[in-house]
Amino acid sequence: MDELVINPQLSDTGAMGHISNTTLPVWFQEARRAMFRRVPPSADQPDWPLLVVRYEVELSRQMYPGAPVTIRTGVEGFGNSSIRVVQQAWQHGQLAATGLAVLVHFDDQTQRSRPLTPAMRELLSGLLVAHGEEMQP
Repeated sequence: MDELVINPQLSDTGAMGHISNTTLPVWFQEARRAMFRRVPPSADQPDWPLLVVRYEVELSRQMYPGAPVTIRTGVEGFGNSSIRVVQQAWQHGQLAATGLAVLVHFDDQTQRSRPLTPAMRELLSGLLVAHGEEMQP
């Protein structure tokens, strides 16, 4: 599991004064980027071209500016060429939103997916979390 702390701004809110539903996909994307920046590329795969092919966000409680939001990110599993990334947004010690993103390892030259390498799987295996698990620190 990886963590990123976000300090919500007033501009992250909607008309009702709570964090906008459009803000969470942006925060989750930034947390995925942070997670992958912390995973060093392997010698046999110097960069990891990954495309988001699916994402879901489920909001379970309102969040507000003025208190940090912790985004916890983990890897739920692997397909042949895909990675299932799960995410949770926590504020005041309470789970407020969950997300799922499916990323595909992509070959830009052939415009096709390509299998994840054993080195990629090994580097990400330390971030594995159980399906539906609340990611506590």
